Amino acid sequence: MTRTEVAPARVDVTDVLAGVPRDLFLGGRWVPAANKDRMPVVNPATEEVLTEVADAGARDALAALEAAERAQESWARTSARTRSEILYRAFELTVERTEQLALLMTLEMGKPLADARGEVAYAAEFFRWFAEEAVRIDGGYSHRPDGAARNLQVRQPVGPSLLIIPWNFPLAMGARKLGPAIAAGCVSILKPAPQTPLCSLALAEILAEAGLPDGVLSVVTTSRAADVVTPMLESGVIRKLSFTGSTEVGKLLLAQASRNVLRTSMELGGNAPFLVLEDADLDRAVDAAFQAKMRNMGEACTAANRFFVHATVAEQFAGRLAERMGALTVGDGTRDGVDVGPLIDEPSREKVRVLIDDAVDRGASVLVGGGRPDGPGYFVEPTVLTGTDPRSALTSTEIFGPVAAIQTFTSLDDAIRRANDTEWGLVGYVATQDLDNALNVAERLEVGMVGINSGVVSTPSAPFGGVKQSGLGREGGRIGIDEFLETKYISIPVRP
Repeated sequence: MTRTEVAPARVDVTDVLAGVPRDLFLGGRWVPAANKDRMPVVNPATEEVLTEVADAGARDALAALEAAERAQESWARTSARTRSEILYRAFELTVERTEQLALLMTLEMGKPLADARGEVAYAAEFFRWFAEEAVRIDGGYSHRPDGAARNLQVRQPVGPSLLIIPWNFPLAMGARKLGPAIAAGCVSILKPAPQTPLCSLALAEILAEAGLPDGVLSVVTTSRAADVVTPMLESGVIRKLSFTGSTEVGKLLLAQASRNVLRTSMELGGNAPFLVLEDADLDRAVDAAFQAKMRNMGEACTAANRFFVHATVAEQFAGRLAERMGALTVGDGTRDGVDVGPLIDEPSREKVRVLIDDAVDRGASVLVGGGRPDGPGYFVEPTVLTGTDPRSALTSTEIFGPVAAIQTFTSLDDAIRRANDTEWGLVGYVATQDLDNALNVAERLEVGMVGINSGVVSTPSAPFGGVKQSGLGREGGRIGIDEFLETKYISIPVRP
């Protein structure tokens, strides 16, 4: 397969880039880094530099901490209704700017415009969801058993929060963390990935326009994460750390956070199994598998990583999935008709190439894909492998690319055992028409989320998170705001 050239979409790249701030957002002001350093933002589809943004250092981290510390008390005392209305306005502004934000995301991250528009809607919904949750924060009142006192329970904001987000969903991950922090009354410092700072800067602009007071949010863009994050975690100002990224980095951050006993939320790596049972509706199974594998070019922690397909339907399933993936158009996401954009950078593409080669060396067959299109950009052809050896590296590695590796099974118990044979436990998928089987597998999978006959589980209205080394805590749903709230108990003696 070679990359198909299609007509450019009717968008004005220059205007969109010119409209995005490129400095740090500190204390309600746009300021350059203290050291005046800048870092490039590269378009992964062309390998060209789009623009440069401020590259923060330790002094900027301290400035963000000072702004957060100044703003926390007054923000915590701000009424829930006020916080809610700011989030509602942020929701409306995000929706109004869908085309601008989608193009910005495609330029810095690579996903096709249609997918980027979907992420804008997803991000906006987090603002709306937590606007509604802000006014639902409750407490409790009870009688002490001996009748001598009343127990009053109140919920209060944890305090200044450091939010670290990845590059693969640069708008939605910011909104997913900022929504509950703002709703709960926590001030935040947002540190985006160095590959995708522009969406976070655009979010700061939206929230400022929505009425967020100065200092409640700072955005610190940097290529030197340790120089910025370490002084924040050691400062004693930060009381909450929320991180989405690799398990390896998450472990390092947990160790640092433990020194000041910080509240933590960790959404880490995944190695999602996708089980296709003997009785599965293959049309639905292929649809779900396609969604679970190809969302965001496979660059998602929820991406199906290991396909376990019953031997009686494996050939049909693999053939249909290969036909579906082989029909996709690979190219620059800003162009009409493109289905699959580039991976984020060259190391990511090289990692996927090595994983494919290792699987083939161990006996896997390539039904479709397996190569790299000609020309610039970090592209990988959508790939389906069959006969995958369980010892292949891609079965124990988060692929983060458009590769579906299929293994077969005959015993459901054995399939579940193999599915659980991993250090990760974020999400699992099962395709079956039998309700008993669906519930049986869902309950036995060692994961935090399960999709039944569906390849998409992420929604602002449900708790997102994993078990084992896939993380701690939950984001989204009614309990998502709990991660940013402490419970205080007040004893009230009562005279008889």
